[in-house]
Amino acid sequence: MKITISVIKSEVVSNGGHIAPSSKNVKEISSYIENERNELVIDHYVGSIGDDISIMLTHQHGEDNPDVYKLACDAFSHSQIMQEKCFSQNTDNKRLTIAELEFEERESEPFLLFAADKTNPGAFNLPLYLSFIDPMNTPGLILAHSMAKGFKFVIMDINYTEGDRVIELNSPEDLYDIAVLLREPERYVVESVWTRETSEKAVALSTSRLHKIAGKYNGRDDPVMLIRVQDKFPTTGEIIHPYSIGHFVAGGMHECHQMPLMPVEINAGICYSEGSPIVSCAAFTIKNGILTEAIDVFKTPFWDTVRNDVSHKAMDMRKQGFFGAAMLPISELEYTGVMTKLESLNPYFVIRH
Repeated sequence: MKITISVIKSEVVSNGGHIAPSSKNVKEISSYIENERNELVIDHYVGSIGDDISIMLTHQHGEDNPDVYKLACDAFSHSQIMQEKCFSQNTDNKRLTIAELEFEERESEPFLLFAADKTNPGAFNLPLYLSFIDPMNTPGLILAHSMAKGFKFVIMDINYTEGDRVIELNSPEDLYDIAVLLREPERYVVESVWTRETSEKAVALSTSRLHKIAGKYNGRDDPVMLIRVQDKFPTTGEIIHPYSIGHFVAGGMHECHQMPLMPVEINAGICYSEGSPIVSCAAFTIKNGILTEAIDVFKTPFWDTVRNDVSHKAMDMRKQGFFGAAMLPISELEYTGVMTKLESLNPYFVIRH
């Protein structure tokens, strides 16, 4: 059975200022979809992270389906959490973040839904590199014959705003080329990962260009990601292992800093310095389009230890304030007050001989 999973995520009017949406809004959205979905979608799931709400819909209408997007947007609008109309008959809308997977269901079809807040899609570069390329992280790359041929990475240049500028590279033979691109997460972002053995999409990541295409600073992209796991794909454990690093990503206070990525429980809010950037992971199995209940991957006691470590890293970095590596480089502050201030000071500079 061919199934499409569509995740549509949007920043909402949250309680207390960019902390978390109300549980009432989440329930209203879920109830609206349940009442209005008709034959369009098979099943749905609604969750939140930070001040964003994610709607996941399963259906058989393929990717980029305007009716599916409209249902999600109508649900947002119905709950009065959107400040303006967000649906415009295309996927370029700046208020929605979208990731989709279309595939023939296996006998058992497990997958993971990642959602992040206060960061951009580049936050997933390192975890995806480790999970799909590095056998030190993913022993299945050398133990499982189904993954022996490696994976194809589709990488997007998100600084290019006139269209989707992408490159396709294969692991393991293009490993160094992949590495040199992914080390620049503010510009080069993984859009998708495919099996080379069967040409199936393993990963779908939202790669919006929200902070560039608007012509002014509009906030980070707060991405979502879908990953199929087990069998010909890495296991759930191999996918989530890299998040124990708490690697530094763009985000945090005013979303202009470098902060460690914190793995949190489903529906977690923001609690410290508008950060750290946070990521949640919900595990599902799907059968004939019907979803199991969500399993909260980062809820176990092990991740409490990781969160404690990340908290210390975050506090240490924030002590540095706006100096040096603690804040993003000028190229990423292009539409902020920093640039306005620099422009106002330019006339007062003199050339000293």
